[in-house]
Amino acid sequence: MDSASLLAFALAFFVFAASPGPDNMTIVARTLSHGPAYGFAYGAGTLAGILIYLALAAFGLSIVAQEMSLVMVMLRYAGAAYLIYMAYRLWTETPVIPETARKADSRGLSTTFLTAIALNLGNPKMPLFYLALLPGFVGSTFGIDDYLALAFVIVITEIVVVGGHVWIAGRARSLMRIPTIVRRVNRIAGTAIGLAGIQILWTTRTN
Repeated sequence: MDSASLLAFALAFFVFAASPGPDNMTIVARTLSHGPAYGFAYGAGTLAGILIYLALAAFGLSIVAQEMSLVMVMLRYAGAAYLIYMAYRLWTETPVIPETARKADSRGLSTTFLTAIALNLGNPKMPLFYLALLPGFVGSTFGIDDYLALAFVIVITEIVVVGGHVWIAGRARSLMRIPTIVRRVNRIAGTAIGLAGIQILWTTRTN
């Protein structure tokens, strides 16, 4: 790929990645409620799902995703259910001041990471996005070097987008010192996560 095509792809993907949606809502909400580590874990899972779909679309393997449509739908339902469960926990758990909150545990981070992967692999719009986008930026001889170039752009873009969301949410979280405020923020975050889960269930049902 030439530099002009790569730059055009970067701009198009940045608009896609930065636009409001369930993933960005969840990144902000998880950062507010549990800390930056959980926001980054969800962002990493999102990135992993995006790179998998990039490979499927770029190398003409999107038919695999279509043949596994039932598995993808089940993954998406499971991920949405977990988001709704997290929303319930945020609404009902005792508020904890950030400084006294327990450190992020590997199990919680792994679950957050895998949930993001499941939701992105189960998103029926992901392969359509790449199948519609890639032909305008790649030629007929798409190779591993082109894939790595696109993957590099995606990784850098996601670092900027996810990092920006986590930084903003982290700054807001650092201001929470009163349990009543923490409870309100938790419930706002829980509402955002719950709405994201409901939106995912709705779009999955209607696709």
